[in-house]
Amino acid sequence: MCKTIKCDIVSSRTRLFSGEVTRFVATGAAGELGIYPGHAPLMTTLKPGMLQFTEENGEETMIFAAGGILEVMPHLITALVDYAVRADDVDEAAAKQAREEAERALGDRAASMDLMAAEMKLAESLAQLKAVELIRRKKLKR
Repeated sequence: MCKTIKCDIVSSRTRLFSGEVTRFVATGAAGELGIYPGHAPLMTTLKPGMLQFTEENGEETMIFAAGGILEVMPHLITALVDYAVRADDVDEAAAKQAREEAERALGDRAASMDLMAAEMKLAESLAQLKAVELIRRKKLKR
């Protein structure tokens, strides 16, 4: 059995990662997914959250994805993401501001932002803040 699986993470603007990984974790529609080489085929939507993977050289990488589609084949993982940024590059201040705006819009039913857009903005900002926290914990362990 292979020890790695090819992984491509692509947004509409750029290819964020292309290489071999030994492990891949993402948050799909039904919850958190752990994917290893030889995984059964699967396709799911991605919720806003972290794409975490271990590269062939053992390096741990985290990318924040605002959502998208994940396709898994026994030999290939493809994540087509709406928007993504390396976890180290998440702007904590902007995420906090987005969370506050979304919470205000959800509290004010007469706001111009519709309910679904506010909920999506809130979920994305909370996932970004979680990414910031994960990075902090990872740096503290070093």
